Parts: sequence; structure tokens; C-alpha cells
Amino acid sequence: MRIIGGQYRGLVLADVGAGDPSAHLRPTSDRVREAMFNLLVNGGYGDPVTGARVLDLFAGTGALGLEALSRGAARVAFVDDGAAARALLRRNIEKMHAMGVTDVWRRDATRLGPNRGPGYGLIFLDPPYGKGLGEAAIASALEGGWVAPDAMIVWEESAPPALPPSLTLLDQRKYGDTVVTLASPTPTA
Repeated sequence: MRIIGGQYRGLVLADVGAGDPSAHLRPTSDRVREAMFNLLVNGGYGDPVTGARVLDLFAGTGALGLEALSRGAARVAFVDDGAAARALLRRNIEKMHAMGVTDVWRRDATRLGPNRGPGYGLIFLDPPYGKGLGEAAIASALEGGWVAPDAMIVWEESAPPALPPSLTLLDQRKYGDTVVTLASPTPTA
């Protein structure tokens, strides 16, 4: 696993091996991550990465948020409640020398609570597949004010997720056993 593009392109991240099934660590493959970022930057959505405040839910190793930092995001908040994931995440943050522009929160992504700051403009959602945790996490993020009105949500799952009515589907692509969904908050009248 490595950073695909940007300032830290080629940086090898901490090895997870085959993942950690008990910790639900299933890092996004380099190929899928590259496709996701190509879709974000070249999909006609402007540039949702450069200068963004990023929220990485079910962060795991942090590969998605760190990729965003490498490509110009301003700051990333990583949320994961697994000890193994947070240990790998901290090693990866150190490898990228990104301690000053990252936050690591031990928190259940499905119960975020209220956000005390501005909403996030780019949100990565990579829950354990097939458990309905993504739907619970996005509901919690919307309810708690974590999602900026013009946010881009990048949701990785094994099947198309059930989007709440407050989100609009922008694009959906399948890469092997992974479905990547792009959504944004539905504009209010």
C-alpha cells in the first residue's frame, strides 16, 4: 500500500498484510484509491480535494485521508474505534510527517454526536462491508452537523448503499468487489 499521487506520491505506508479481519481492516487497494481520486478530480466536480477539510470515517490505516493530504487537502480528521487501526494510522501519519494537519479520534463512526466546528467538505466513508454501518454513520454525520452543505461524500461498500433522502447520488462505479458512490447533500429550496 502506497500513496498514489501528489506531494508524497510513492510513499509506502505501514503494511497490514492481508488485513485484520477481527479489526475489520480491509485497506482500499491502490488501484481503487487511484480510480476514486481520478473520479473526484476529473469527474466534473471541480476540485473537491485541494484545500479541503476531510473527515475519514472508519479510517482504518488512513490511506484515503492521507492520499487527500498528499493531493493538497488542508486537514484530515480520522475516526476509528479500533486499537489496531489507530496504531497503523498513527504510524502512517508519522511516515508522512502529517502530525500538525491531522486529528485521530477514537470514536464510533455511527455515533459521532454534535460537531463543534464547521462541517467537512470531503468525507470518506469506508465501513466494514455489508453490515449497514455506512448508513448509520452518514445519518449520524448529517444529524450532528459534520457535513458541509456543499460536501462531497465518497462511500465505499460491497453493494450500492441506501442513500438517505438528504443526499443526492452524483456517480457510482464498480471496481471488482467494491462499489464507490459519490454523493452530496441535496440542496434545500
